[in-house]
Amino acid sequence: MESFGGYIKRLRIIHGLNQTELAAKVGLDSGGLSKVENGRKILKENKLKSLAKALEVDITELTIEYLSQKFAEDCFKYQCPESVFQLAQEKAKYYKSTKVKQGNLNL
Repeated sequence: MESFGGYIKRLRIIHGLNQTELAAKVGLDSGGLSKVENGRKILKENKLKSLAKALEVDITELTIEYLSQKFAEDCFKYQCPESVFQLAQEKAKYYKSTKVKQGNLNL
């Protein structure tokens, strides 16, 4: 299992990019990207679309990786019981069924 930062680093290396090159494509500095890759900084959601493009990955796949990392970190931070995962899944299904016409994430 890899972190979101590890996922980004792996894709960056596969594409033959150094941190400076990828950071420039995403609108970050190389220090900021380094912190994201090492888990010391959370990437801003508004950078996901340009990151997906730069790494030639589907935005949905990247968003799943991003959101799952945020959810896992919050669960760890608040020492959530395992039951939170089932409840979150049920709530997500509920929101999908009741808010079908509402907008998407602005990525």
